[in-house]
Amino acid sequence: MTTLLGYDRYGHEITAQTDLLRAAIAGADLSAPVPSCPEWTLGQLARHVGGAHRWVEAIVRTRAEQDIPEDEVPEVEGPAGDDPAALDAWLADGAARLAGALREAGPGAGVWTWAWERTTDFWARRMAHETVIHRADAALAAGVPFEVAPDIAADTVDELLQMVGFAAASGDPEAAELRGSGRTLHFHATDTDGGVDAEWLVEFGEEGFGWRRGHEKATVAVRGPLTDVLLVLYRRLPADSDRVEVLGDAKLLDFWLERTSFG
Repeated sequence: MTTLLGYDRYGHEITAQTDLLRAAIAGADLSAPVPSCPEWTLGQLARHVGGAHRWVEAIVRTRAEQDIPEDEVPEVEGPAGDDPAALDAWLADGAARLAGALREAGPGAGVWTWAWERTTDFWARRMAHETVIHRADAALAAGVPFEVAPDIAADTVDELLQMVGFAAASGDPEAAELRGSGRTLHFHATDTDGGVDAEWLVEFGEEGFGWRRGHEKATVAVRGPLTDVLLVLYRRLPADSDRVEVLGDAKLLDFWLERTSFG
């Protein structure tokens, strides 16, 4: 199964993943550092997620044709003070507003985005996955388990590879270095059944890189549970973790990871 999850599913996941993030930080020390985002505390991470939800909600609701500065978005910074209950309510409200705006606009509506697709479909998918990855950050900071449904995890990997390709095509200097024939990377989830195709092959070419779902021998392979493969690709789990297996040229994997940081 390699199709996208569907517009309505993405909208549902925005609120569902936010609820899981809220549960992860409930009762946690909001001043605790976030290991995967060392510039943030747990409270600042939560405010980043809620602010992003409100920013995109404003873009979708107004059918914006250009970027909206964040300082023009109401309540984008979150509640004053450090009351966890107020922060929790603000997070829930922002996710609900975004999901509602996407539902009202419907798929295919034209809006500004920073990427290759300028429709509400892009934002529905992007914000679902943004919330997934920052839920992983929250779980790491709070010391609680993190799991994500296989189809969501696989689609999050797909989107990451698309974003890297877009960055390379747009002139990003680091992504533009992902070229040179004869080098390949294979990302292989070991715990999915036939319902989710969770293997990817990245091929470097003289003009850049390409990718596809598939199983082939490669210069370097990363094998492990799908959630952990996703976390490695998003640099939330070190590639030398004993939760994954790296076979082949580990330096090529490091080269890839150093140039594909998103989120």
